[in-house]
Amino acid sequence: METTKLYYEDAYCKTFTAVVLDCQPHKEGFQTVLDRTAFYPEGGGQPGDRGTLGGVSVLDTHEKDGIVLHYTAAPLEPGAVVEGTIDWERRFDLTQQHSGEHIVSGIVHAWHGYDNVGFHMGSGVVTIDFNGTLDMDQLQAVEAEANRQIWLDRETQIYCPDREALARLDYRSKKELTGTVRIVTIPGADTCACCGTHVRRTGEIGLVKLLSCQTFREGVRVEMVCGKRAFDLLSRSREQNDRISVLLSAKPEETAAAVARLMDEYQRVKSRIYAMEEEHFSQEAARLAGTGDVLLFEPGLEADALRRLGVAVMERCGGRCAAFSGSDGLGYKYVLGQAGGDLRALTKELNARLHGRGGGKPHFVQGSVQAARQEIETFFATFS
Repeated sequence: METTKLYYEDAYCKTFTAVVLDCQPHKEGFQTVLDRTAFYPEGGGQPGDRGTLGGVSVLDTHEKDGIVLHYTAAPLEPGAVVEGTIDWERRFDLTQQHSGEHIVSGIVHAWHGYDNVGFHMGSGVVTIDFNGTLDMDQLQAVEAEANRQIWLDRETQIYCPDREALARLDYRSKKELTGTVRIVTIPGADTCACCGTHVRRTGEIGLVKLLSCQTFREGVRVEMVCGKRAFDLLSRSREQNDRISVLLSAKPEETAAAVARLMDEYQRVKSRIYAMEEEHFSQEAARLAGTGDVLLFEPGLEADALRRLGVAVMERCGGRCAAFSGSDGLGYKYVLGQAGGDLRALTKELNARLHGRGGGKPHFVQGSVQAARQEIETFFATFS
């Protein structure tokens, strides 16, 4: 006997009573079956509901052959009458996301002819996969229209037409459907076959925000958030922007320009530092010309700068150059170089004795070690 699905009779049913028909141990706790339920089971891209049954936590909800399976944290007695309570904050959030997705997908289908071929509601964002290409300018227009439809606050229509009416109806669906088909219509925005929960009126969605658009398979994947998720995201973004504006001494609406100026200044400073490093490395190479094997410690160098120092000295010292930068507490980056040499044996021994890792070409190696300066100096003093 199929479970009576109260969420189809009233998607806003938060509490209900039901009879426990069966309860069996399961890898996720216990699998409990009721005669009726307001818990929506996972399906159509929407996660299953959570909440409590008789005070016992419902961890997830699925459906199989018309029977809703509640995965509970503890067993429930078959034959008992229990009160069910939906985690309504979570359910309403998912409902907002699902209804907002319908509006966006309906507009994309109407304007561009693309189908929604994949839909997932994560805990953070909603993703929609379309089988055609869109750019952010096009999506901004979709977003504006989606929010306009939301603010019209139209009533959502949910019905199951007979076969003749269904045959005449133009609706979105990912596959050929048989039997009773549940149609969800958001006037002016979308008509789609759907088994999920939806808001009564579009105004309850509040807001749709499209976040990104990336090439995916033959089309694009769009990330979006709706309702409270969108509100929370925009609040966090505003808070971040306010903090940035204080750090940059810029008005909140001028932070992008301030960052651009800061990046220009950073590039100029970076270029000056690069030139100064090159001059210093050239002087070091000249100072060490012809001295043979060299061991150098240069503080504060990034990996690329350390590489450039190693190359400059290696080309003039007439032997092997080993250059290190770092500290005893955090470890050292290193480069080993010898024009025409073969440093593979040295590198293997160095990494083994100084807790290092690294590699490269036979004549030039980069890596890092977790050792003190004295240990490094001792190693090179004793290595033959």
